Amino acid sequence: MIVIHHNPACGTSRNVLRYIRAAGIQPVVIDYLSEGWTRPQLLALFAAAGLTAREALRTTKSPATELGLLEAGVTEEQILDAMLVHPVLVNRPIVASPKGVRLCRPSEAVLPLLDRLPTGPLYKEDGHMILNQKGEILD
Repeated sequence: MIVIHHNPACGTSRNVLRYIRAAGIQPVVIDYLSEGWTRPQLLALFAAAGLTAREALRTTKSPATELGLLEAGVTEEQILDAMLVHPVLVNRPIVASPKGVRLCRPSEAVLPLLDRLPTGPLYKEDGHMILNQKGEILD
């Protein structure tokens, strides 16, 4: 089973969801903006992905600056507390699969989490090819 913590308004998140489905997988899709997060959930995801809260903090198109979260001395606990109140602060998409958990930015970072690759060619929304017809992942 694959789970994607998804924001439908995010192009990277939409790309990742499309790649998963193109591989023939129907993932569990969690719209974390509407469902929110729990502290244990975030701690488990970050630990599994090898991330700190600071590393998972979305700094653009989020209230991180206004909340003072980019200032020196802000603790992991303060960032986690803010993420619980403002789910948009968590960078996305985060994908969990039997092969691991990963923050999939850029979107092609999801490919190693899949049991099989989608049939190529595969493109990002912006037209950039990430997988050619031979099934080769492009840089």
